[in-house]
Amino acid sequence: MDFQTIGLIANATKSGVGELVQSIRAEIARSGKNSRMERRTAELLGESTGATIGQLARECDLLVLLGGDGTLLQMVREAGFPMAPVLGVNVGTLGFLTGVGPVEFPRVWEQVLRNEAVLSSRSLLAVDVIRAGKVQHSEYALNEAVLSRGERSRLIRLHVDIDGVTLTEYNADGLIVATPTGSTAYSLSAGGPLLAPNSGVFVITPICPHVLTNRSVIVNDTSCITVQSASLRHTVCLTVDGRDPLYLDPGSEVRIRRAPEVLRLVCSPDLTFFELLRQKLKWSGPSFEVLRGEVGRLGDGLVWLGGRLAVVSWRWAL
Repeated sequence: MDFQTIGLIANATKSGVGELVQSIRAEIARSGKNSRMERRTAELLGESTGATIGQLARECDLLVLLGGDGTLLQMVREAGFPMAPVLGVNVGTLGFLTGVGPVEFPRVWEQVLRNEAVLSSRSLLAVDVIRAGKVQHSEYALNEAVLSRGERSRLIRLHVDIDGVTLTEYNADGLIVATPTGSTAYSLSAGGPLLAPNSGVFVITPICPHVLTNRSVIVNDTSCITVQSASLRHTVCLTVDGRDPLYLDPGSEVRIRRAPEVLRLVCSPDLTFFELLRQKLKWSGPSFEVLRGEVGRLGDGLVWLGGRLAVVSWRWAL
């Protein structure tokens, strides 16, 4: 990965982001690399020579994004494809996609310079709205496409086909079709499973289904998912990555497939996806060193751990 020109994009609404841009810009300059700023980012520093996000995405070798996951989703929409790899610096809240903290940036930047950073390719959804056999609307989604009841407080019926074969008809508040990246977002809140970024699948998750046996279904990402309202009387709303909703005309169907493009995220080799999950979701568990200090062996395969008797495999524990 030979990154010579770095594009800087910041969420101007975040407190202190101007100073952070200056710091990162100086770090890039000390490395002998060039940097360009997006227009709103340049205005934070009192400059007026910034470029559009689309220009940076096409003309730079690497994009450094300062914001949260929502900032990255908005950037993907504005930039379009092809797009340079993205290194996300989290100044938001959760930060699954922008996993590098401001304090960690110098260390990760050194990994980028030493060609030690990892590129994580994230699949996208190509979402088409079809009416009378013609595509009326198209969007890309990094996280998910959601079909819902909109403002009405009633269930909607959605007929779902997978590769032309009927899956089922959902009677629910809505339906989420998510990428592995989006499995940590709305789909997770609706009870969907967590998917590794390289799992090569999509997940279909109903929102508050009336039939309790309706659960998430995982399909290969080569599948073509078609969703159509089973009732002409109820309006169905399509929302892609949290953008403004699109109200579907009766008889419209939504076709969801894997997009030909991918989003490339630059990640530190020190932080795997599962380690990131533990951090962001506050999962706990004793580390190996803690186990070494707290485990007292009582017999073959038996230990006293935290006041309880447990069975372990000593081949792996010690």
